[in-house]
Amino acid sequence: DENRFQVVKPLMKRANIYLIKMLDLSITESNGLKEIKENPWIQNAQLNHYVNQRQTFPDDPSFTSQWGMHNTGQSGGLEDADIDAPEAWDLTTGGVNALGDEIVVAIVAGGCLLSHSDLNDNLWINEDEISGNGIDDDNDGYVDDINGWNAYNSNGSISSDGHGTHVAGIVGAEGNNGSMVAGVNWDVKLMPLAGSSGTTSIVLEAYGYALDQRAIYDSTDGSSGAFVVATNSSFGVNNADCNSGNYSLWNDMYDALGQYGILSCGATMNNNSNVDVTGDVPTGCESEYMISVTNTTRNDAKNSGAAYGATTIDLGAP
Repeated sequence: DENRFQVVKPLMKRANIYLIKMLDLSITESNGLKEIKENPWIQNAQLNHYVNQRQTFPDDPSFTSQWGMHNTGQSGGLEDADIDAPEAWDLTTGGVNALGDEIVVAIVAGGCLLSHSDLNDNLWINEDEISGNGIDDDNDGYVDDINGWNAYNSNGSISSDGHGTHVAGIVGAEGNNGSMVAGVNWDVKLMPLAGSSGTTSIVLEAYGYALDQRAIYDSTDGSSGAFVVATNSSFGVNNADCNSGNYSLWNDMYDALGQYGILSCGATMNNNSNVDVTGDVPTGCESEYMISVTNTTRNDAKNSGAAYGATTIDLGAP
């Protein structure tokens, strides 16, 4: 009936697919579609659904400058020299895994600004601990560990640290909240651990806290502890041979974390040298659970001030 339906144009001539417009507005969409499908000359029909580009962008005002997430060529960069964050965000923006476990990332640095407005909603909180009472309320071996652990002082008081705050923001600044920047994960729990320098014993204590919380989580079916899945390091010992025996505990540390399902990332040295030749701790370590990373620029080239190694360095990232 030409008063009820109109053939607007062919869409795929060779497949005999046409765009049809419903002229009689008194007919509902479902009834109109049903009537078309019942026409003996029509093999199949569907509504003209809206389709969205599968890239999810946050409304954080400074996101457009985050070329590492989405490089459009801003500031003279190379388009698509990025981590394809919007493509990933179309699948998930973080939060929980498929089984409902709340994802936690341990930020091993010098500390973190806990009051930062783009981080505070994503901070991990030990709900079983009472703040400031000097008692290990949850019997996890740590006193007053509300948000994490300070391995420098062996207490739960997390001090502010610019680098740690920066790293925490890269991992999990709250996304799509109309403020500042977006983290790789919009919704994730950040566990700040102070202990990124000084001595190996400090580093081991910091990572030991993350390992303990994951082990407790696993042993209690998630009622206590934390579902830690990843750690970071932007520290180490330049030009040290991780496999000489002098630094064997670094390998053991990463292996122990890995046995509980925790992957660790290590940033390599800030100098233009071949780690395969010079060595480095930790990025020269052999642990299969440690991902060693070098630094790439907005033009998709290795940063001239970053180390490299065909064998020891696993990947480059902005």
